[in-house]
Amino acid sequence: MRLQEILSKVQRGEWSIAHAEAVIRGFEDIGFGKVDYARESRNGFPEVIFGQGKSSEQVGAIFERLYRQHGKAMVTRADQAMAESVRGVVPEAVFEPVSRLLTAGCCDRHFVGKVAVLSAGTADLSVAEEAAQTAEWMGNEVERIYDVGVAGLDRLLAQRERIREASVLIVVAGMEGALASVIGGLVRRPVIAVPTSVGYGAHFSGLTPLLSMLTSCAAGVTVVNIDNGFGAAYAASIIQQAIREGAK
Repeated sequence: MRLQEILSKVQRGEWSIAHAEAVIRGFEDIGFGKVDYARESRNGFPEVIFGQGKSSEQVGAIFERLYRQHGKAMVTRADQAMAESVRGVVPEAVFEPVSRLLTAGCCDRHFVGKVAVLSAGTADLSVAEEAAQTAEWMGNEVERIYDVGVAGLDRLLAQRERIREASVLIVVAGMEGALASVIGGLVRRPVIAVPTSVGYGAHFSGLTPLLSMLTSCAAGVTVVNIDNGFGAAYAASIIQQAIREGAK
């Protein structure tokens, strides 16, 4: 944000001098945390709040500041108590219980092409929706292709055209995580694999599909951490951002 814009907001009474100083500095120290206002200018996307481990009051305080600065804000791993706290300061905030995302506003740009989010099974939907909704919030058009795991290969092959139309693919799978390798062998686009903690005992709460995806025989498959749908969507959005900037 340009200095003139910051000073104009102070002049109009929209911002306090203390808040304007924090924006110029790049962050605001609020005691229990330091709110990073400069992240959007550095990375292209504003700071996103990881809700797990924070109190609802802490989440509300950070959310209100980020929303005031950027006109948009997001919390991952949110719960109902956090949603109520946030709505007390930003009434238009929306909580999605499946994805556990709490958002207000969204990025005001739209990327070319689509991000396809595939899930192996219905049990993976929470992680898949975290990825899909994060990608949408960041400015992507998202194609959801769910319940297409390799145990019923015909379900997947019936979606080949939709899969190949995507610019970036996020593949969410638990159990042995085989779907990522299959998708990696079908497309000429970036594939971001997300192992989930869905599976029986020897699945080790997601460690088995994580190792399976890391040792994929399909070249070029990138892997994020267990249940990290947000991280996969962020990576996909960075790729989309690079495509957009390269086309200028």
